[in-house]
Amino acid sequence: MIYELANPEDIQAVYNVVQHTIKTIYPKYYPMEVVDFFYGHHSEDAIEKDIKNGYVSVLKIDGTIVATGCFVDNHITRIYVLPEHQKKGYGTFIMKNIEVQISEKYDKEYLDASLPAAALYEKLGFSTVKHECYPVENGVILAYEVMEKELHKISTDINYDGRKFIPKMNSENGEVGEQTNFTYHQNGNLLWAEYSGGDILKGSLIGSVLCNGELDFVYHHMNQNMQIKTGKCHSVPTVQENGKIELSEKWQWTSGDYSKGESLLVEV
Repeated sequence: MIYELANPEDIQAVYNVVQHTIKTIYPKYYPMEVVDFFYGHHSEDAIEKDIKNGYVSVLKIDGTIVATGCFVDNHITRIYVLPEHQKKGYGTFIMKNIEVQISEKYDKEYLDASLPAAALYEKLGFSTVKHECYPVENGVILAYEVMEKELHKISTDINYDGRKFIPKMNSENGEVGEQTNFTYHQNGNLLWAEYSGGDILKGSLIGSVLCNGELDFVYHHMNQNMQIKTGKCHSVPTVQENGKIELSEKWQWTSGDYSKGESLLVEV
């Protein structure tokens, strides 16, 4: 799995993801006049403009674009995951990546929520601040919610000693999963952890807490196939409203195929 900025060659693929998702999902919630409005609102020209401005990112699985995310300033404008790839955590993963980027400049983010997506956004901590209505063709009204979420800045005063985490999301080329448990330790800027469970027999990591609160470390483990795997990782922490920490990670194997991936760890 790769999540990266879209380039001009991705315009048609992003357009297809958005349009196919609208065609498949939206008629279950909206009359056709509203569906047609979304078709036009997310036109190829609009997507091309956003890509050229650097607002759009894409999620690739085995080189194929299966999802996309877009934001302008602190406004999230276009999150779409192909129907056949939904319920795998990809939408949540994209949202968390966008939140990290927005939080670098803003303390709040907002979006206009369609009916199919509103429940997901509520689970991610968004609250409705107002209801809006927009007239489309034939007197039909599009109703939607404007939702907002306060963002938590990267914390530089977290002490990781004794904190436990499990992966909520990981790239397909990764080996840790929801059955893997991490126990972290810290002494000053020195960070280390043990992990095991699922496909991992035993693993450990060691690294440092940077001055901006982010983490850099290397890791190695023995998997169930008795293979030793090694890698490196950069992790960005955020503190949630409940006080728990989430770690948004970008990692790379330093053995095997040297492929890259991304993961999201949540404190338990």
